[in-house]
Amino acid sequence: MAMVDKACLGNITSVTEFQLLGFQIRPELKPFLFTVFLTIYILTVIGNILIIAVVSSDSHLHSPMYFFLVNLSFVEVWYTTAIAPLMLSGMLTEGSPISFSGCISQFHISGFLVITEYLLLTVMAYDRYVAICRPLHYVVLMGKQLCLQLAVAAWLTGFLSTTITSIFLCMLQFSRQSFIDHFFCDFGSLIKASCSDTSLVEMEVFVISTVVTSVSLLVIIASYIHIISDILKIPSSQGRHRAFSTCSSHLAVVVTYFGTLISIYMVPAQGQSLNLNKALSLLYTAATPLFNPIVYALRNKDVHKSLRTLSLRRTSMLKN
Repeated sequence: MAMVDKACLGNITSVTEFQLLGFQIRPELKPFLFTVFLTIYILTVIGNILIIAVVSSDSHLHSPMYFFLVNLSFVEVWYTTAIAPLMLSGMLTEGSPISFSGCISQFHISGFLVITEYLLLTVMAYDRYVAICRPLHYVVLMGKQLCLQLAVAAWLTGFLSTTITSIFLCMLQFSRQSFIDHFFCDFGSLIKASCSDTSLVEMEVFVISTVVTSVSLLVIIASYIHIISDILKIPSSQGRHRAFSTCSSHLAVVVTYFGTLISIYMVPAQGQSLNLNKALSLLYTAATPLFNPIVYALRNKDVHKSLRTLSLRRTSMLKN
């Protein structure tokens, strides 16, 4: 339950605007950090859009694995775009004002995309399990209709889960002068800024986060246990390497993504250090979306080959 501080006493009203405090950093460092994170944002958007373009243009990549990868890249583009512009604005000024509806919308979009990415990574783990452990049945088990249904289910589950939380947040009361000590409208920071009893919405978020994370991790761990077990049965080292290379990119993204998010969304808001929360949030809002295209572009031979083919095709068109 949120503590009622002095700012709330006799000062509760229908808030229309929040002030995002962002990062408390030295003024001389702001231009440098702005340039760094602007570069990361641009590279993230370009990298993920490039993956979408490459997969869409190459018929050899029209398989379930790359269908889910396109969905994942689409999530990354919208997720980082929902947060980065306001974060960058706050680095050049003393905080960033955001309307109440804008804050709730930002929370809803970012939260919805976080859950969707959880579920997409889970589906991708199952896809790798079928491809490696049941290759003869892969085409039947991972048909186009099932892949579409799994993707739609991931998007709908993320949207509906976050909608419930957003409705609860809209019912909370805030001080007339509400400050959010974060660089975006994070759930924990909204809870701390509220003057209401937040125990119900905290419990709701904890339950949803626990269920989604637990189910996702169980499916991913079970999938990789079977995958590793089957890979170890392959007699040649070359065969083992080839089999593991098909899922190493996904595994790298899963470890990075889940590692940062579990520490934030599996722990109730009152149990977190604000500075730690900001640092971890910065990692998964800025670094992880960029990590995805780098891993799949550099470590995945199919994507790498298609990128070169697309580049050569564009060069040839320009010459003609």
